[in-house]
Amino acid sequence: MEYAAPAMPLGARFPSPQLLAGRLAAATVAKYTRDGRAYLRFCANASAPALQAATLRRWRTHLVEDTALSPHTINRRLAAVKRVVAEGAVQGLVEHTVAVAFAQVEGVSVAALRHRLKAQARVRITPIQMRRLCEAPDPQTLLGRRDRALLHTLASSGGRLAEVLGLTSAQLTTRDGACFVQVLGKRQRAPREAPLSQEAATALAAWLTARAQAGVVTDAIFTRFATGGAVPTAQPLSPVSAWRLVRKYALACGLPHVKPHDFRRFVGTQLARRDLRQAQHALGHKRLETTVQHYVLDTLQPGLTDDLY
Repeated sequence: MEYAAPAMPLGARFPSPQLLAGRLAAATVAKYTRDGRAYLRFCANASAPALQAATLRRWRTHLVEDTALSPHTINRRLAAVKRVVAEGAVQGLVEHTVAVAFAQVEGVSVAALRHRLKAQARVRITPIQMRRLCEAPDPQTLLGRRDRALLHTLASSGGRLAEVLGLTSAQLTTRDGACFVQVLGKRQRAPREAPLSQEAATALAAWLTARAQAGVVTDAIFTRFATGGAVPTAQPLSPVSAWRLVRKYALACGLPHVKPHDFRRFVGTQLARRDLRQAQHALGHKRLETTVQHYVLDTLQPGLTDDLY
């Protein structure tokens, strides 16, 4: 399986990210596809062979000098291309020596490009703000019920956007009177159990019942609307649409920088106040340090040292 952009003098065809289908989450394969197309467009414009590590190094230089992308975005794009080439070698579509050469291409230094890091990359949401945000959609409309269900699920499960959008009814479970969702995260071979608030479960039930009454039958939980948001369909809600949905309600609540991933940080921050290990397990992190460094956005409490002596 190979693909290439139109009219590209590559000399050799580039392996398709679809080779990773079934190995990685569909959302990850979609991201690799977008990054691969960006790389192939560069190769076409530069008349450079895509399957040469030197071309990847040239692309890295281009991303640094000719774009304003953050170092994390640049490194993610480089990693995507290298991962696809590595899979191509495993499946015999690319020479092993080529994959080794690609693997040796280093990413950029985050410290050297720290001036490109966005000040609002990680937004702390307070419980009061989250309550206002989740209650922003109109529960009297079918669209509002779906949006409420999505926001409550993000705010209580700690799931990544791709994990939540991929949920099916079979992944909703109960245990000891509590609600959970079974999600398959990044680099996980088996689903993990993530928490789900009773309020989120109620919102999900309201949405699914109303959608079924509208004649839509599908296993997917979060689905799209047609005709300007008036007619529900069985098509899954896309990540882009979900991003827009979150941004719309966040802006309406006076939270201009909130993104879907900030809901995951909210869950990590709130759970860490009670039990850091539970926060780690809920988010599905293998290392506690990941939870602490990236998902606990607490600030120092006033008067914290007043009674130390």
